[in-house]
Amino acid sequence: MEWLEKAISFFSPKTACQRLGWRKELDGMRSGGYDAGGYGRLNRAWRAQNQSAEMQDRFDRDTIRARARDLERNSDLARSIIRAYRRNVVGRGFELQARTADEKLNEQLESVWKEWCRARNCDVTGQQNFNQILRMAAVRKKVDGGILFRKCYTGDGILPFKLQALEVDELESSVMAPKNKGNKVIGGIEFNAYNRPVGFWVRQYSIDGMTMNEAEYIDAKDTIFYFEKERPSQLREMSDLAATIPRIRDTNEFITAVAVKERIAACLAVMIKRMKEFMGNGLPGRSQMAGERKDYTGKHITPGMLMELNAGDEVQVINPGNSGNDANAHLKLQMRLMGAGQGLSYEAVSRDMSETNYSSARQASIEDELTFAEEAELLKERLMDEVYETFVISAVLAGLVKIKDFWGRKADYLRHEWVASPKKWIDPLKEANANRIAMETGQKTFKQISAEAGRDWKEQIDDMAEVLEYARQKGVTLKGGEVFETGKKQ
Repeated sequence: MEWLEKAISFFSPKTACQRLGWRKELDGMRSGGYDAGGYGRLNRAWRAQNQSAEMQDRFDRDTIRARARDLERNSDLARSIIRAYRRNVVGRGFELQARTADEKLNEQLESVWKEWCRARNCDVTGQQNFNQILRMAAVRKKVDGGILFRKCYTGDGILPFKLQALEVDELESSVMAPKNKGNKVIGGIEFNAYNRPVGFWVRQYSIDGMTMNEAEYIDAKDTIFYFEKERPSQLREMSDLAATIPRIRDTNEFITAVAVKERIAACLAVMIKRMKEFMGNGLPGRSQMAGERKDYTGKHITPGMLMELNAGDEVQVINPGNSGNDANAHLKLQMRLMGAGQGLSYEAVSRDMSETNYSSARQASIEDELTFAEEAELLKERLMDEVYETFVISAVLAGLVKIKDFWGRKADYLRHEWVASPKKWIDPLKEANANRIAMETGQKTFKQISAEAGRDWKEQIDDMAEVLEYARQKGVTLKGGEVFETGKKQ
């Protein structure tokens, strides 16, 4: 039938348009297996396409990132979400625990790592320590969608290895020709035949930010691209705030409008309504019967004042209605939706605990913690683990750490764990009793409880033993000497 439609459109475009309109109406009336797939009255304006993730993101990526940054700078609502992630994903940082079979080597690695994490040793600019770099990475992923880190091998510092942070803006999208034959360059990233990144084309901002330097190719082994991949065909980052940006923007505009309205409502505004003047012959103009008229310019309302108006003038007071209660309910709803869109509770976003009790606060905290745990897992695997492994290799090559059989058993010497900083309890007594019961009944071990508190269980036992021994020497009895094991008091 396609040839018939073309023929009709050639001889009578009007008839062809009418036929097309009726056909769409019939298609909308047809009922398939899913309401979501129909194009009836409710879904008529909903047109969606199936495309690859890169094709879908490519044209909106820069605009969304610019708007997210604008909200980061100017919106307290956006910053409340961003700071919630920064506080809970990184917080006060992570403690390294080397897990080789050699305890002395573990202590040496942890000692060198602690020194390397200082700003002058880990940051090529010498301005941020490692925890501050992690906080910046968490924020940039939330706002920009991701961040790049370049491994720099310099001659200064405790190790010849430092990190250089690069913005995703600096990926040079205009590069089309790959460095290696058979590869493809898309969005400034060079991919091999399996769509694995093998290199990054970076064009850095100049130091004054006014211009950009020439594009430079950086091998993938020397680059860490920290972003979250949500679809198999996704090649680059997309701001985590993308789904929430319109709501944050609309809510900001609503807050501004309510604030202006409340400011007006707090003021007394008076307008003078004048009667139209006529001349004696009925034509518009100044009346010959009227005497000298009063001028209200510069007049102000003061307590107890009496003032005579011109004949026919009326006073009208502007008194806009107060919508504070409705605005409060609307803002709470919007903030709940914003938080839900980012996987957070209303309390985590608004910091409003007025409607919570222990149970609801605990449940909200558990749900939020699951969201933060996903982010922390990605941060550890994509960034922290890669940095630590390069750190150990650099320490061995520099001779700072001597391991004879390192290259034959590299995986064994790279084993490690990250212990997150402890978080405050909602109700310390209830949490402590819950931990005691869990340990007595064998549901948790002392090692697990120590890890949840952000402590190394061996160090904690050493500290306890040291304190108890000192207390015995001073003749002081402490209850900390009681040890629970498999539900029996020893």
